[in-house]
Amino acid sequence: LTEELIDTSKESTSAIKALRHTPSGAFGSCRFKLKSLEENQREYERLIEVFKAHNIGYFFYNGGGDSADTCYKVSQLSEKMGYPIQAIHVPKTVDNDLPITDNCPGFGSVAKYIAVSTREASFDVASMAKTSTKVFIVEVMGRHAGWIAAAGGLASTDDTPIPTIILFPEVEFDQKKFLKRVDDMVKKHGYCTVVVSEGVHYPNGKFLAETGLKDSFGHAQLGGAATVISGMIQNELGLKNHWAVADYLQRAARHIASKTDVDMAYAMGKAAVQFALKGHNSIMPTVDRLSNKPFKWKVGMADLSKVANVEKMMPKNFITKDGYGITKKCREYLEPLIKGEDYPPYKNGMPKYVRTKNDIIKKKLPKFEL
Repeated sequence: LTEELIDTSKESTSAIKALRHTPSGAFGSCRFKLKSLEENQREYERLIEVFKAHNIGYFFYNGGGDSADTCYKVSQLSEKMGYPIQAIHVPKTVDNDLPITDNCPGFGSVAKYIAVSTREASFDVASMAKTSTKVFIVEVMGRHAGWIAAAGGLASTDDTPIPTIILFPEVEFDQKKFLKRVDDMVKKHGYCTVVVSEGVHYPNGKFLAETGLKDSFGHAQLGGAATVISGMIQNELGLKNHWAVADYLQRAARHIASKTDVDMAYAMGKAAVQFALKGHNSIMPTVDRLSNKPFKWKVGMADLSKVANVEKMMPKNFITKDGYGITKKCREYLEPLIKGEDYPPYKNGMPKYVRTKNDIIKKKLPKFEL
């Protein structure tokens, strides 16, 4: 809409290659909610003006649910407004909540980070528990779907058992029941670790971490589920505890990315281009799982109309009956996604990342007011 188009031809080949091991979005991101054609035709007319001015016929948009919705709306320009555009959505969200695809690129690496961090922090708490901290709480992303929180369950295995409690947004929070579980675990093991999703809520639907504010997409602004849980444990049980919020750390931890995840991310991008060249519009490439052991998958395709505005929650059979852990079926789903390492190059002890130039192509149209 603002005609801010980046000229990638100005980037060196080495810089483009280095994006593979660089975290974050190299070209920035967009948190703009595109309204429907009926609500704001002006925005769609502007899109067509920009596309025409720069001879754009392909539109690739990567992201999660809101991005899928935007891409779907753009894909309708061809049918509703007569402009020949092919819009392909590329799945990429750490929340792992897009439907149809087995998983979303970005999730496997975040899951690996949370699983590893939960295990490492638990070892530290265990060493302190006799005379100090008894409970460690880590808050992870996940407004409605508890996929990232579930990854914390991978920290505990048969050969390395860790007393862990997971609080999923799919399970209504029961304070009395939760505090009893914490108390029981500390009495039995001397300590425990709590992995809490930011979207955990009370039976009435109110988030533990609700601030009363809204983000640019109209979602409730969350922040502080870990502090709420910490206060409960301290005030009701008198147990010393520490808490942390993974926040940006979990999704920017390229140094511990999952190789499986990185391979899938590149496969989705490649498939998107191939689908566009074959004439497809309004679709999304998907990861189709074929088997768990050995882990096999292939590239599939989903109709974007069936993806936009649909959230994939944790299946009930992925959460233990008590609501505080992951089942064997969930573990079988998660484990393949975190396997393999894909370390970035290092220089002087630090990962070597790249910053692109992001030179803007000369604008051809009048300024557009959003």
